[in-house]
Amino acid sequence: MTTVIARTVTRVVVPFILLTAVSLLFQGHNLPGGGFIAGVLTCTAFALVYIIYGQESLRTLVGGSEPGDGVLTGLPGTYARLFAVGLGVAAGAGVVSTALGYPFLTQTVLYLSDVPAVHALTELPGIGTLEVASAFVFDVGVYLVVVGGLLTIVSVVGRE
Repeated sequence: MTTVIARTVTRVVVPFILLTAVSLLFQGHNLPGGGFIAGVLTCTAFALVYIIYGQESLRTLVGGSEPGDGVLTGLPGTYARLFAVGLGVAAGAGVVSTALGYPFLTQTVLYLSDVPAVHALTELPGIGTLEVASAFVFDVGVYLVVVGGLLTIVSVVGRE
């Protein structure tokens, strides 16, 4: 049983942790941050929910399936599939550059101001020019791998 203070602090802190994780994910290809640290922060928020509210609340938050007896069923199975999807996305980011004739994981940046259809939407006050970096796809893959792997560990260890 947890205290009212712990539940209240968790309700207040978890959105800020997730917002920071998203911020680190989006800035990771240009500044310190990226998929790994964003994934660790996301798992920290989910672990906090798990510790304070229990596994059922985490299942509701993440949208996992019912518990089962197999290795890839229930919450660990959901997280393991998330890990596999992330691994595919990260590897796919490298394969695309190879298929285009460049070395594996070659990165490029598309400045949206160069695209006529969205030119008016690319200059944001206080932010600057929007860009799409191919490193972001790799970062998303790493993010999914870290979240899937760490939540699998937390879920399996938590059941024992």
